[in-house]
Amino acid sequence: MNPKKKVHPKEKTKIHSRSKHRGRYDFKALLNVCPELKTFVIINKYDDETIDFANPKAVIALNKALLMFHYGISYWDIPENYLCPPIPGRADYIHYAADLLGNSNYGKIPFGKSITCLDIGVGASCIYPIIGTSEYNWSFIGTDIDKASLASSQQIIDTNSNLVGKVELRLQPKINDIIYGVLGKDEAVDVMICNPPFHSSEEVAKAGTLKKLKNLNDKKTDEVVLNFGGQQNELWCKGGEKKFVGDYIRQSKNFSENCFWFTSLISKKDNLNNIYDALKKVDAIEVKTIPMGQGNKISRIVAWTFLTPEQQKEWRDKKWNKA
Repeated sequence: MNPKKKVHPKEKTKIHSRSKHRGRYDFKALLNVCPELKTFVIINKYDDETIDFANPKAVIALNKALLMFHYGISYWDIPENYLCPPIPGRADYIHYAADLLGNSNYGKIPFGKSITCLDIGVGASCIYPIIGTSEYNWSFIGTDIDKASLASSQQIIDTNSNLVGKVELRLQPKINDIIYGVLGKDEAVDVMICNPPFHSSEEVAKAGTLKKLKNLNDKKTDEVVLNFGGQQNELWCKGGEKKFVGDYIRQSKNFSENCFWFTSLISKKDNLNNIYDALKKVDAIEVKTIPMGQGNKISRIVAWTFLTPEQQKEWRDKKWNKA
């Protein structure tokens, strides 16, 4: 006998208020734009339509359908075993970045292609530029150390007319650099976003994946299948999230007048004190921590700027609020 059908709230209130993903997945609408998703739609024990989130192919198909339906993408795919990010969380980051700019602009979010977002680690999926260009018509610079990732993102750009001319990709030539080598000293970007590799080693990443799969399947498994994929540089690096963000902060100091807001996702709450200490050492003028919630997962964005109030006003008047 099946359990009683689960009653779901009309909206996922932890998701950003402007997000297109606050409601439950509308599989009828998704299948209409992406029929290939049908192969992966199942009925769960509560008699609800869903997919097997432990199946990488199902996750890719769902992402493709969501991007087609919500963001007008006609083509989207990624190479095998590359990171396939969950769309709602990525959309939230973009919306919170927009709020950050708006809160620095008398409550008015700046729209248009004159606003530039630098995406550190654009990956093979080009997710942040897809969402940011669709929602706010921003321009994007996407950087990555992996040539295959950039080739994949470039194919997505080239085959979607709504991305052409709005997204520029740049190869980061040095694995230990984050901003150096991809942003010129005479360039200005309004916001940087970053989803750092948060594991410190492959072993730690695999342990985290096993725990996640157990939660998804409600059973123990020793087989590591990355349901959202991911290469080494996407999932782990020496020193993990703490070291990566620390390096990012130190480099940001040398681009203090090239960017209004530097930001990074921070997955591990235990890293916050080290990050705040690093920001204090580089004399960040303003630091903000923005909480984010996705289901049972809690994370946050840390944002910092080196611009004085006078410099912020000059930036607004020159770039965001032209007469």
